[in-house]
This record gives sequence, structure tokens and C-alpha cells, in this order.
Amino acid sequence: MTERTGTFVVTHAEPDSAVVRDVQTAQVHTLASNPDLEVHDVLEATVAPEPPMEVTWEVIEVDDQRSIELVDSDLEPTTYEKELAADAEIGDLVQEERAGTGEIHVFRVPGDEVAAAADDVLEDEETIARAARLEAVRVEVRSAADEGVLSVRYLPD
Repeated sequence: MTERTGTFVVTHAEPDSAVVRDVQTAQVHTLASNPDLEVHDVLEATVAPEPPMEVTWEVIEVDDQRSIELVDSDLEPTTYEKELAADAEIGDLVQEERAGTGEIHVFRVPGDEVAAAADDVLEDEETIARAARLEAVRVEVRSAADEGVLSVRYLPD
């Protein structure tokens, strides 16, 4: 096996080890040590298998390390986000690039399922991976149960 350079999300962290997932390939690597990583950290790094068995990996070089903040906001989706959802059917996803960096995802959800949908987004490992790919450092979830709208904002620093 050879070393790999990419963007990794920390999915599990203990004092002596960690597990990272490549956000492009979804390949998982168990690290033989934990170089001060926490769950939801994002690494731009190079990892390599540890000899002799090459079962565990080690971090060779870190170009960048950041955390992704997950926020269940008290705010409602913006007027623009509600307009994006207005033409969508229940269950549809509308993706929109933000001015500058990041994305906004707007979902139409039955009103009584909005809170559960928000929780699902905040607990989904793929939310962190998507934020890492978009170079976001904050994911903000806004909801309006009375209108059946959920927005997920992937925001830069």
C-alpha cells in the first residue's frame, strides 16, 4: 500500500487511536495513534500504512486541520430559501451555491417531520463529509415546521 493525500473526516477518536474517512472515496483508515484529533475534525493530510502488517495507518503530514461546527439554529429559513422550496415537492432537495463559498440545501418535508429531519441531518456523518468537500467550517440547520421547509447552510469561515 502507498501513502494517500486527501481530505479526511474524523469519525471516531480515542486517546490512543482514531478513525478517519476520505471524503472523496469514502475509504476508512484506522490510525494507530491519535495526533490530537476529535470527532468531526477535518484534515487535509497525508496518511500511510504502518509496517509491517500495514493494517493501521499513521498521519505523515497535516496541511490543515479544522473543526466543523454543527448548529441547530433557532432561526427560520430565509425568505429566499422558502422561495426555493415553494416549487419543490415533499422530499425534494434543492441545492443552491452561496455567493462566494459554500452551498445551501433546501428540503420540503411534511410539517410534523421537520424536527426529526433536522436531527437526521445533524447526526448524519455525510453532512460533515459534504461540509469538508465544500470547505465549510459551519453547518447551520434552519427549519420552519409550519411551512415544511428545512434548510442546511454550508458556510465558510
